[in-house]
Amino acid sequence: MNYSLLRRRFFEPLHARLSSTTKLDYWLKLQRSQFLSQDELLDIQRQRLHELINFVWHHNSFYRQRMEQSDLSAADIGGPADLRKLPVLTKADVRLNMKGILSHGFDKTELQIAKTGGSTGKSLELYFTEECSELRNACARRHDCWTGWRPGEPIAACWGNPKLPKTLKEKIKANLLQPYIYLDTMHVDEAAIKIFLAQWRKVKPTLLYGHAHSIYLLADSIKTMGIDTPQPKGILSTSMMLIPSERKVIEEVFGIKVTDRYGCEEVSLIASECEQHHGMHLNIEHLVIEFLRDDGTPASPGEPGKIVVTDLLNKAMPFIRYQVEDVGVLSDRVCSCGRGLPLMEHVTGRVADFLIKADGTKIAGISIIENTLTDIVGIGQMQLIQEKLDLIFIKIVPGPDYSTETKETLLSYFSGLFGTGVEFTVELVEQILPEPSGKYRFSICRVKQ
Repeated sequence: MNYSLLRRRFFEPLHARLSSTTKLDYWLKLQRSQFLSQDELLDIQRQRLHELINFVWHHNSFYRQRMEQSDLSAADIGGPADLRKLPVLTKADVRLNMKGILSHGFDKTELQIAKTGGSTGKSLELYFTEECSELRNACARRHDCWTGWRPGEPIAACWGNPKLPKTLKEKIKANLLQPYIYLDTMHVDEAAIKIFLAQWRKVKPTLLYGHAHSIYLLADSIKTMGIDTPQPKGILSTSMMLIPSERKVIEEVFGIKVTDRYGCEEVSLIASECEQHHGMHLNIEHLVIEFLRDDGTPASPGEPGKIVVTDLLNKAMPFIRYQVEDVGVLSDRVCSCGRGLPLMEHVTGRVADFLIKADGTKIAGISIIENTLTDIVGIGQMQLIQEKLDLIFIKIVPGPDYSTETKETLLSYFSGLFGTGVEFTVELVEQILPEPSGKYRFSICRVKQ
């Protein structure tokens, strides 16, 4: 019996009717709308922006005040370009204005709540309606399908602190609607990987999903241990940057392309690769996405810019011109897949993960990691921590070929990059530990930027 087909055609629709969820209906709409022309998609974006601005003008004291302080009314924001008349929203702004930023007419106790991981500071509490959550889930489902996976097919996930079904009711529901198996990235060792792969052979998931670095660790372990490689239809990396060298290992081990995805807890999915794997399609049906230079002007295609997003779905706790603290590169290319969703080239890194030179120049830590991993023999993994302008700690998981020459070459590289006035401390470690969320950070800058 084809249980995946049964889930997709019977149990899921039945559950949708009984729970009155809009997720499946909206997913079908998104399946069609992705192939609209870019102009048609921009019309949808413009209309949703118009509705959002009018809503916050009448129902949100924080944004009403922001607009009035900028001598604006709702009528002055007719499209995405007009958003630049408003100031950028920071995490600090959100934390300091939690009461005002929640729209009138919403009861916090009736809203869904989530928290950001807080890897670059204090976490944020996020509020949204069940409808907003379902629309976001429908969108994620659309992009899951770009990997080759189909709804109802089991999923294998590499994730930190996974929320496993506990009660009999929860276990039955998960099996009927969407079976998962998990490799908990907070506790990865050879025994855990063997158990995970034994579950894989039993459940036969078709999608491998998880933190980019966690999927790499799994692939590298499978290669090292000489275990038969499972064969998913698709691999979906998310939650952190996928380094080219790690992508190469994953694709060599599993024999298929990785589909990379980008988003954040505050606004959900921002962009995703499609089957062509030549850039990421921007989710303009749900967001207005800006790429800004340091002076606040729009970055040109091909030029790195700070990513600022306006969420068109969440009216309970709106995020308008929210700086997600990442840097990305907009593209003016047109994807051959036929979708009207525009492209970004890639995410360069988090603002807080750019290391700073004495003259103020910023360098993407992830680029340093990639360059050293590929050019210097003997480095298995590496993490950079800049405590001060003149003090950088380098944690290294040594590879089989590590030697004193590895360390000398690395220090020479860093001295040439940052100058001789910077102290570099190398520490050999057995592993790079993940954050409490299960994510990994390759570079951390603690210098105030």
